[in-house]
Amino acid sequence: MGKRRRADSDSDSDDDTTTTRLPFKNRLKPDSVILSTLKTLSAATKSASTSKTLTLTDLSLSSTCREVTDLPLSSVQNRILTLALNLTKSILAGNGFSFSVPSRAATNQLYVPELDRIVLKDKSSVRPYASVSTVRKTTITTRILSLIHQLSLKNIHVTKRDLFYTDVKLFQDQTQSDAVLDDVSCILGCTRSSLNVVAAEKGVVVGRLVFSDNGDMIDCTKMGIGGKAIPPNIDRVGDMSSDALFILLVEKDAAYMRLAEDRFYNRFPCIIVTAKGQPDVATRLFLRKMKMELKLPVLALVDSDPYGLKILSVYGCGSKNMSYDSANLTTPDIKWLGIRPSDLDKYKIPEQCRLPMTEQDIKTGKDLLEEDFVKKNPGWVEELSLMVKSKQKAEIQALSTFGFQYLSEVYLPLKLQQQDWL
Repeated sequence: MGKRRRADSDSDSDDDTTTTRLPFKNRLKPDSVILSTLKTLSAATKSASTSKTLTLTDLSLSSTCREVTDLPLSSVQNRILTLALNLTKSILAGNGFSFSVPSRAATNQLYVPELDRIVLKDKSSVRPYASVSTVRKTTITTRILSLIHQLSLKNIHVTKRDLFYTDVKLFQDQTQSDAVLDDVSCILGCTRSSLNVVAAEKGVVVGRLVFSDNGDMIDCTKMGIGGKAIPPNIDRVGDMSSDALFILLVEKDAAYMRLAEDRFYNRFPCIIVTAKGQPDVATRLFLRKMKMELKLPVLALVDSDPYGLKILSVYGCGSKNMSYDSANLTTPDIKWLGIRPSDLDKYKIPEQCRLPMTEQDIKTGKDLLEEDFVKKNPGWVEELSLMVKSKQKAEIQALSTFGFQYLSEVYLPLKLQQQDWL
C-alpha cells in the first residue's frame, strides 16, 4: 500500500510540475471542442463572404480618389506610347516636357472606414525636365518607362534589383529606382505587377493548401519545415484548394518555423504564412488571393510592440507608400490573435522576458493611436494604450520561457478555444 501511495504522490507532483512548466495547460479542452469552435468561425466567414465587396466607386466620397488596376501587357504598352507621344508633341511645341506625377505624400492619403483601407487622393505634382531640382528624377522616370516598355514587348519578368543594375550610374541607389517605379505605376494607372517587375522571393507558406505555380501542382503539407516560397509573380498562382479552417499569419520566421516543425497545421487544419518581418508585395497579394478564393478567416500572430501592430495594419489596411494599389494589396477583416499587451500579465510572462520600450517605440505607439484605422477598432485602442502606459513590449519568442513548444501546445490552442481575438 505504502509503495502505491508513494507512486500516487509522485505522479501528483509530476502533474503539478507540468502545470508549473506549462501554465494554463490544464485549461485546455479536448482538440475536438476547439475544432468545433474553428468550424463555426470558418462557416461564419464563408457566409459573410457571399455579400458583395464594397469598392471605391460604390461610395460617394467628398474627395476624389484614384486607384490603379491590373492591366494586360498590350494596355501597358499603349499607355507608355500615348505618354511618349504627348511628351513629343510638348517638346515640338517648344514647351519642353514634364511628367504629371500623382503625389504619394501622407497629406494626399485618406483612410476610408467603409473600405477599411488607405486610398490615394487625386493631388498631382509636375516633374519638369527643365528644372535643376527635378531634372535627374525626370531622367530616371523616362529611363524606367523605357525599360518597362522593353519588358512588355518581350513579355518577361525581372526583379527590382535587375532593374536597378540596368543603369547603376543614373539610379545611384536602389531606393531611388524603386520609388520611381511606384511613381510610374501611378502615372500609367496600373498595378506594379502589371509592369512585370517583381521583388525577390521573401514570404513562405506551409500547411493545408494546394495550388498551381506556373502549371506545377504544389502541396504545402509536403514542403518540409521551410515551406514553399511565395511566387513573386502572382499571375503564376492558380487552382487554390484547401481543407483548412483558418489562415494563420505570422510576423516572424522563428515562430513560423516552430509551428511548421510541430506540424501545427495537422492538429488544427490551417495554412501558415509569413513574410519574415515587413510585408512584401508578393506575400500581401498571396494572402489576399487565399482569403478571397478560399473564404477563410485570417488570424494574426505578431510581436507585442508598435511595429507588430504596424505590420498587421499594412496587411489589413495597406501601406501609405503603396496606397494607390490598396484595393489589390489589402486583406479585409484580419483578426489580431496575439501576442497582445494584455497577454503579458494574462499568461504571466516573466519580467525578464519583457523588454522596456524605447522613446521611439513610445512615439510610434502614440502616433498609431492617432491613426483612423486604429481608432476604428476600440479593442486595438485599448491594447495599444496599455502598451504605451506600461512601456513594455515582448516578442513572440518570450513564450519560450515556458518551453520551446509552449506556443504551439498551449498558447495558440487556448487562444483559439477562448476565441480570444480582436
